[in-house]
Amino acid sequence: MSEIVYMTKEGFDNLKKEIEEMKRVQRPAISAQIAEARDKGDLSENAEYDAAKDAQGLLEARIANLTTILANARVLDESKIDTSKVMMLSKVKVKNLATGKDVEYSIVSEKEADFKIGKISSKSAIGAGLLGKVIGDIAEINVPAGVVKLEVLKISTL
Repeated sequence: MSEIVYMTKEGFDNLKKEIEEMKRVQRPAISAQIAEARDKGDLSENAEYDAAKDAQGLLEARIANLTTILANARVLDESKIDTSKVMMLSKVKVKNLATGKDVEYSIVSEKEADFKIGKISSKSAIGAGLLGKVIGDIAEINVPAGVVKLEVLKISTL
């Protein structure tokens, strides 16, 4: 059995769109590349054909993987998120006690994580270290550069 993945409605919808785009656009494009390469003759030494078949295999594997994730996804109701402590789908504002800088993170599933926009996985070092904390708590989190201390300043929903 596959692992249950908790997602936001937005993440679930984006995953559905990605799968549909692969099926509707990318799959036919790769099929056309295979047909074009096949028309060039001898397949035993046809690099274009081999590359297109490899791309097709990778695409089909990706579609299968994302379809499995989608089938096991559970959309969390953001309106029912408890803001008394940090949990999945919490937006948490923390102060890095070493630098004095405030940072905001959104705690999401691994599939939705995107550090560039402040979405971190609940299984990442920082995400896991913040789970269960309440306002005023100081999380001591082991990261590759050492231990970082983050004070929880605010907790809200996404």
